[in-house]
Amino acid sequence: MGQVAITLKVMPESPEVDIGKLKEEIRNSVDVKEIREEPIGFGLVALKVLIVLQDSTGGTDMIEKSISEISGVASVDTEDVTLL
Repeated sequence: MGQVAITLKVMPESPEVDIGKLKEEIRNSVDVKEIREEPIGFGLVALKVLIVLQDSTGGTDMIEKSISEISGVASVDTEDVTLL
């Protein structure tokens, strides 16, 4: 069994969402390797979240659901899944 690197794009509900607090809540809900900020425009910043899991864990649905339940999150999309 190998490992899988998953990159998620997390969009906040609005530019007023506290990005620092959102990062902290994401880190508390899933085992995150890295979170990067990606400016979108008009003050809105998306978060690129890198997670590494065992490939036997399954798909990304549970991770997406866990993050999407955080207050201030508008959407969570899987951008990339790669075997390590």
